[in-house]
Amino acid sequence: MKIYTRTGDAGETGLFGGLRVRKNDTRVEAYGTIDELNACLGLAASQGLPQMLVPTLLELQAQLFVLGAEVACVPDKVDRLKMALIEQPHIEDMERAIDEHEAQLPPLTTFILPSGSPAGAALHLARTVARRAERLCLGLDDLRPLLFVYLNRLSDYLFVLARRANQLSGHFETPWVGRQA
Repeated sequence: MKIYTRTGDAGETGLFGGLRVRKNDTRVEAYGTIDELNACLGLAASQGLPQMLVPTLLELQAQLFVLGAEVACVPDKVDRLKMALIEQPHIEDMERAIDEHEAQLPPLTTFILPSGSPAGAALHLARTVARRAERLCLGLDDLRPLLFVYLNRLSDYLFVLARRANQLSGHFETPWVGRQA
């Protein structure tokens, strides 16, 4: 199979289910951003991520493939995706994991700058991409509302994972200090 098909040379792409749309369509922007988020998680994993967090990122990457497939689907064809979709238990698992990691972290008393270890900084970047994916998905009225909850919780989870990666690698968080007017 060749990697190039030439079917997108005129600025269009196909959604799962057969519909062709422009590559700057909101749906394409949304699932493209989910793909970018997945790549950010891969980058974070390659940046000296503490070993105990690697399985978490691999699981999140697998979930993002499923999420991206659903977003890339013609809305009335989602049932043809032969895969288990994102459901409430995925969100509940993230919430439990957030609570477990937060219990190991010092409480936040101020905003922190997105920085730290290479893996922690990459996770902070992933968090911002997750927020953008959420904003783009909100522009699609035909998505299941659960997907918005998933993306919102995922960005929270990535924030906590960034803090935890920094803690486990011995990097201190940098508090934000606002300037006085």
